[in-house]
Amino acid sequence: MGLLPEFMKLGGEGGIIDKMKHGLTRPMFSKHEDVECAVNLQETRGVGIRIEKLNKFFGTKHVLKDIDLEIYAGETFSIIGPSGTGKSVLLKHIVKLESPDSGEVYIDDHPVFNPADTEPPNYRYSMVFQSSALFNSLSVGENVGLWLREKRICKEPVIRQIIEEKLALVGLEGQEGLMTAELSGGMKKRVAIARSLAMNPDLILYDEPTAELDPINTDELANTIIRLKETTRNTTVIVTHDLNFALYISDRIAMISGGRIEEVGTPAEIKASENPVVKAFINTTTKGIK
Repeated sequence: MGLLPEFMKLGGEGGIIDKMKHGLTRPMFSKHEDVECAVNLQETRGVGIRIEKLNKFFGTKHVLKDIDLEIYAGETFSIIGPSGTGKSVLLKHIVKLESPDSGEVYIDDHPVFNPADTEPPNYRYSMVFQSSALFNSLSVGENVGLWLREKRICKEPVIRQIIEEKLALVGLEGQEGLMTAELSGGMKKRVAIARSLAMNPDLILYDEPTAELDPINTDELANTIIRLKETTRNTTVIVTHDLNFALYISDRIAMISGGRIEEVGTPAEIKASENPVVKAFINTTTKGIK
């Protein structure tokens, strides 16, 4: 079907979509023929995230080391650091795509890996993958509305309206008919965001959103994310090695290095940090530019 690599594992039992269903409310996966939408997709709320003593090994490699971190409801939070330090692995634990060897992730104070009850969490989340993970054989509109149509969440007229609204939010109004091959890298990222917004998530996660983007497209993407925060109340978590991007869009930032959290603070606090690991990353990334 002309899939991008990261998206090839999305379908089927045990795939990413199957695993991510735990973050969606029960009515989303049942049929409601007598209503416009099976669930309320009009409102969002931020969720709080608390990570306690999280450890993850891959073989003998200790990737995450006693991670303690708190992300506040409704904030835009970035996790920065050099490549290979565990940023994306940490992100995947939040959405249960990876399981820890020890420790716990709490969302709105409910444990993700050792739940006290069998009721599904009362929040929706989505993830924007590094490669955008669009279906090449589908149009822009079909990519954005794919999940809604597959799960029969809403009736067709409502789905078309949602597609139009979400594309307008990311600056792609009226581009439903374009094919993936016709899109620039920046446009693909924005279509991926629109697809994630189709379920109106309370939590949205981005894995290296500026990867392979030039400075102009990176700036457009940053402004898109900032505009979205003006119209929603959701919590946004971003993993990136792009320091300037993180400083521009974030309420707070965590610096991770060697599998450990080095420092957490506002952009101003991170820039003023006296932590030698943080200072070295900032000086290397900016080449000493003030």
